Amino acid sequence: MRRVIVRYRVKADRADENAAYVRKVFEELVESTPDGLRYATFRADDGVSFTHIASIETDDDSNPLAAAEAFKAFQAEIKERCEVPPEATAVELVGSYRVFN
Repeated sequence: MRRVIVRYRVKADRADENAAYVRKVFEELVESTPDGLRYATFRADDGVSFTHIASIETDDDSNPLAAAEAFKAFQAEIKERCEVPPEATAVELVGSYRVFN
């Protein structure tokens, strides 16, 4: 099991575009219902900072997001949309209340 937090800041004029890409990812996930994935994305009050939290719980440690076409589209131009590029941090769950249970 892997858990990752990804943070980045997009350019102000690309924030709504980024949010639209993210929504499409979740629409695809709802339709395809991949096993072994818990995933959430948050947009901060500043409107341009995004945080993604993923828990990969597949038997072979593969990431179901990698197979999602909408996620591939989201990633395709992420660097051009960003003011501060994505930084992924592997994290260890210390405690949770109804988040990953």
